[in-house]
Amino acid sequence: MYGHKNKNSSIQTTSDKNPNRVTGGIKGQGVDHIVMVSENGQENHVPAMKYVQSLEEQLRKLRATMAVLERKLSRSETAITNLQTRRINHD
Repeated sequence: MYGHKNKNSSIQTTSDKNPNRVTGGIKGQGVDHIVMVSENGQENHVPAMKYVQSLEEQLRKLRATMAVLERKLSRSETAITNLQTRRINHD
């Protein structure tokens, strides 16, 4: 009321929480899906939005990790190729 506070600063787009633990917690609580009953009495299990978002965060972090590892692999392969060509040239 009296203080000036940016409302958007309190909202974080990415959390520092481990997405595997977040997803596991959601499943452990049993709120990973919603059961909907259709007019004919058939039950449909629909994933909860929070659960889907946690899975998307997992994928995002895994893709970022894969990109880093692919770059490291590429650099290692280039270094090995350079070392092999130097060895051949010196022999």
